[in-house]
Order: sequence, then C-alpha cells, then structure tokens
Amino acid sequence: MKAVVLTGIRKMELIETARPSIKNSRDVLLKVAVIGVCGSDVHYYTKGRIGSQIVKYPYRVGHECSAIVEEVGKDVTRVKPGDRVAIEPATSCGKCDQCLKHRPHTCRKLTFLGTPGQADGCMCEYIVMSEESCFKIKSTTTLEQAALVEPLSIGTYGAKLAEPLKNSTIAILGSGPIGLSVLLPCLAMGAKRIYMTDKIDLRLDAARRAGAAWTGNPDKQNIVADILAQEPLQIDTVIECCGQQSAMDQAIDLLKPGGKLVIVGIPQVDRISLPIDIMRRKEICVQNSRRQNDCVQPALDYVESGKIKVDFMITHRFDLDHAKEAFDLVDQYRDGVIKAVITV
Repeated sequence: MKAVVLTGIRKMELIETARPSIKNSRDVLLKVAVIGVCGSDVHYYTKGRIGSQIVKYPYRVGHECSAIVEEVGKDVTRVKPGDRVAIEPATSCGKCDQCLKHRPHTCRKLTFLGTPGQADGCMCEYIVMSEESCFKIKSTTTLEQAALVEPLSIGTYGAKLAEPLKNSTIAILGSGPIGLSVLLPCLAMGAKRIYMTDKIDLRLDAARRAGAAWTGNPDKQNIVADILAQEPLQIDTVIECCGQQSAMDQAIDLLKPGGKLVIVGIPQVDRISLPIDIMRRKEICVQNSRRQNDCVQPALDYVESGKIKVDFMITHRFDLDHAKEAFDLVDQYRDGVIKAVITV
C-alpha cells in the first residue's frame, strides 16, 4: 500500500509498504478515505517532537481520518464490511485505574494514532483499529464531515470542561480548526456570548460567520482592553486553543474572580508561566484538556443532527501524493488555510 512517512525535519516521502492485517478478533481493517492535517502532525513535521514524544525516522503521522470498513475480526459486531466510519484515534485498555474511572483518554496503556512510541498514523491507504474506535456514520454524512469529527470531539470535550456554559461569557483564544471546533459546541451548549481571537484575519471572518459575537487580532489591537470594554465584570471562562504564552497571559487578565482557564492548545515549548499572584487573588481554576474522553459520538451526533455545521472548516484538498504540499501550507498558514484534508 501507499504510505507517507516523515524522514527528517520538514522531510517527507511517499513509499510502498505492506498492508496491515487483522490480528485480533475485535480488529477492523479500514480503507482510509479522508485525512485531516492537524497542527500536532505539523509539529512532528517541523520539530520532530512534541514534548517527550520524539520521532524516530522514518515515521508515519496522522490521526484525523474517516474510512470504509474492508474486513472485520470474528468477534466484531459494531461494524461490517462496506460501512463508512468516523475514527476515534485512541485505543485504551479498558482495565486500568483510569479506564475504570471513566478516563479512557488517560489510560495507562493508551495508544494513539500517529504518536511516536504508541502507534503509526493514518497517512496511508489502510489501517487496523479496534472496533471500539469505529463509529458508523449515516448515509447523509460525508466522509469529509466524518474526518472532521475528530477535532470536533476535542472541541466538544473542551467545551464540556468549561461547563456550566449556559448563559456564560466565553473567550476562545485561537481561531484555527481546534478553536472553531470549541466554538461550535459552546454555542450548541448555550453560551451567551463568545469572543474569539487570532492573528489571521481570514480565520476571524470564519469565526464570525460561525457564530462568534466578537473577534479581534492581538497583532493589531489590545484584545484584553477591547473585550473588557464590553465585559467590565470580565469573562466567565477562557479556552486557550493556540498554545502561546501570550494567550495564557491574556486569559488571566480576561478572567473574572472564580473564572476558569481551560487549556486545549498544545504549546511547542516544554514550560509556560502563569502569574500566580493574580491567579491566587482571583481564585482562578486551571483545567487542562486531554483529547476526546468519550466525545466522538456526541460530536458525531451534533453533525448528523444538523445542530453543528463543520464543512466550512475545509479550505484545501490534496491527494496522498501531495501530502508535503498540504503540510507546508498548514505550517506556513498560507492562502487562508483553516483545515487541509488529504483524500486517499
């Protein structure tokens, strides 16, 4: 089968490799259909690592995808050959202390697609996943929409961590695919007013069209002063979605006493700092968000009910032969890119 692998910093090759096969009775062989290019994939492409997760070349990245079921193990009941599915990229053991506490996303033996030391990614023609990772989609749902369910599930979990959202004020710092994927479920959950920031004006335009009440560019204006001019009592919850130190600082200034900072973005550095004096005086709660935590089906339900529209996020399409072009585009934020997808 064809596969795309990283071979060095900003280096990528299309290779031929063996097609995977079913080994366990609950395995599902999947023909990959659509792959989303995520910012974390790009981190591995440009830096060769995210924190302690270091690439050993050659390595296949990719974790956002939809697929068609090709073959199933003898004990699989959830899907059958020919079914179209959205994919949960994490596989948990179901037995450890974290899984038993309904925390499969922090499973002690978790493996995640496209994560060094855990599992190869989906930048290829076929992958094998457990049936628990396969979510059948309706005939009216496109394979592109199904691929977007992965980032939307991250946004849905981030929004859940911000609850109670009903009638609350929210600031989302970063309006890329993850920031937009947080915006949509926040609106669906009843947030009163949502403020969004980004350094790319085209992304702010998309955020306004998707329902943000206000948008601002921190390179062109004092976003803290401008937001607080409208919210003098400050903001209930800030959801950080860009992984930048400057956004962390803005978040603390924006939050009201008793407010909550939810960190969804992945910084490219190992450490960030927070102003503990201000945080202590305001009694700010800081909540990290780790991937999906059983939010794939809720995200899929949002899409299939029509309550959330995701198609607008896809701005660029490539084939597997041009994967490097897709990664360079996303890395350099060219041509108004929000989400680039690769069709296999």
